[in-house]
Amino acid sequence: MEVIREVAKVGDREIGFETGKIAKQANTVIMTLGETAVLVAVTVSREPKDLPFMPLTVEYRDANAAAGKIPGGYFKREGRPTEKEILTCRLTDRPIRPLFPKAYRYDTQVIGHVLSNDLQNEPDVLAMTGASAALMLSPAPWAGPVAGIRVARIDGKLIAFPTFDEIAHSDLNLVVSCSADAIVMVEAGANGASESEMIDALMFAKEQSLPLVEAQIRLQARAGKPKIEWKDPPVDQEFRSMVMDKAREGMTKALSIVGKHERHHAIDDVKAAMIAELGSERKDEIGGAIGKLEKQIVRNNTIGGRRIDGRGLTDIRNIYIEVHPYERPHGSALFQRGETQAITTTTLGTERDAQRLDTIRGDVNNTFLLHYNFPPYCVGEARPMRGTSRREIGHGALAQRALESVLPDAEAFPYTIRIVSDTTESNGSSSMAAVCGGCLSLMDAGVPITAPVAGIAMGLIQEGDDIAVLSDILGD
Repeated sequence: MEVIREVAKVGDREIGFETGKIAKQANTVIMTLGETAVLVAVTVSREPKDLPFMPLTVEYRDANAAAGKIPGGYFKREGRPTEKEILTCRLTDRPIRPLFPKAYRYDTQVIGHVLSNDLQNEPDVLAMTGASAALMLSPAPWAGPVAGIRVARIDGKLIAFPTFDEIAHSDLNLVVSCSADAIVMVEAGANGASESEMIDALMFAKEQSLPLVEAQIRLQARAGKPKIEWKDPPVDQEFRSMVMDKAREGMTKALSIVGKHERHHAIDDVKAAMIAELGSERKDEIGGAIGKLEKQIVRNNTIGGRRIDGRGLTDIRNIYIEVHPYERPHGSALFQRGETQAITTTTLGTERDAQRLDTIRGDVNNTFLLHYNFPPYCVGEARPMRGTSRREIGHGALAQRALESVLPDAEAFPYTIRIVSDTTESNGSSSMAAVCGGCLSLMDAGVPITAPVAGIAMGLIQEGDDIAVLSDILGD
C-alpha cells in the first residue's frame, strides 16, 4: 500500500492531500486542515450512458461521530441530508460541473464524507478542493483543477481559511473557487462591504488558492489514472450549416418576440418546420443545429447591445410592488419584475417558535428563517411536487444571507422571524424577487430593519475580446 501525500501552505495554514490508504476502489483523496479530515471519493462508470444530460451527482455527509457526538432523536443515526449538507453539495457541484465536456455521459458520482471535525476548521471548503483533487486522479476527462477557499475579514484584515470563531467575528464570509488563472464560483455574505472591498477580497482569494491548485497538479502527476479518451460525437457540419441557414430568418423573428411563452412557441414552430421539411429521422441533429443557431443569434445581439427581450445591457425590467395585499399575514408583499413574480410573507413569533437544530456544534436556535418555494405552475409546467428541492433550499439560503445583516439585534427585537417567498411566475431572478419581496414584507410586519435591501441577478457574455455585462438576467 503506497500512501501519497502533498501539502499546500496557505499563509500559516497547512492543507493536506492524501491518497492510497482509504477507499482504494474509488478515486479518493483525504483532505486535512488542523484536526478536520474530509474524505472525497469519485467513481466513474465503465461505459457512457444513453442519456440527454450529464449524469453527475454530488453528495456530502457531515458525520456526527467525526466530532465525537451521537445523533439526537429516537433512531440515533443520521437521516436525510441536513440543510447545511445540501448547501455544501451545491458549493461542491457548481465549480466542477462546467468543466466536464459538453457531451460527457459517463455516470459520475462525487461523495464527500467528514471523518474528523475539530469544530474549528470548516470542512465544506475542504470538500470542494477534495472533489477537484479526486477528479484529477480519476479517469474522468475533467478540465481542472480548481480550489475552494474561504476568506473572512476582521478589523479590515483578510484571512484565508478562518476558524469558526474568526468567522463569527468577521464582517465578510466569502467562499471562492479558483482555477490556476480564473475565478470559477463565488458565494458570499457581508455586512455592507463596498465594491472595492469585495474586489480586494476576491483577488486575495485568487492569490491564496494557487498553492492548492499546484498541490493537486503534483498529486495527479504521482497518482493520477489515465484519462478516458473522450471525443464529442461527430457532427455533420454540412447538414448543420444547411439547417442553420434555412432557419436563420425564422429564428431571428422568433427571438425578437418579447414574451417568454410566445417566444418559446415561435422557436418550437421553427424547429417543427425544419423537421417537417428535412425528415424526422434527423430530428436530433436538427434540434442541435437550432440550439446552436439560437445561441449564436442571442449572443451576437447581446454583444451588440440588444437583449432577447429588447432591453439594453443595464436596463431593469418593469417593477410592480404591492405592499400588504392580504390582511391576515403579519407582513406581506407582491413583488413583480418583468415576468418574475413572488408573493412574500413575514410571520413573527416568540422565542418558542425558533427552529431548534441538533447540530455537530451543539444545539442551535434559529430565530430568522427564510423559505423559498418554486412550484411548477410558476413556469407553466405540470410536474410532481415531491418535497423541497436542493435548488429551493439553496435559493432560500441565498436570500436569507442578503437580509440577515439588516435585522435588528435579538435583544432589541426578541421575535422569531419567518419569511416565505412563493414564486408565482418566473423568468429569471426569482431568488432576487425573494430578497426584494422579503425586505418589503419585513417592513410591512413592522420589523425595524437597519436598511432596505434589493437584489438582481447578473450575467456576462464574452465573444473574443467583446464583453457584455448584463443586469437583471432572464431565465432563457
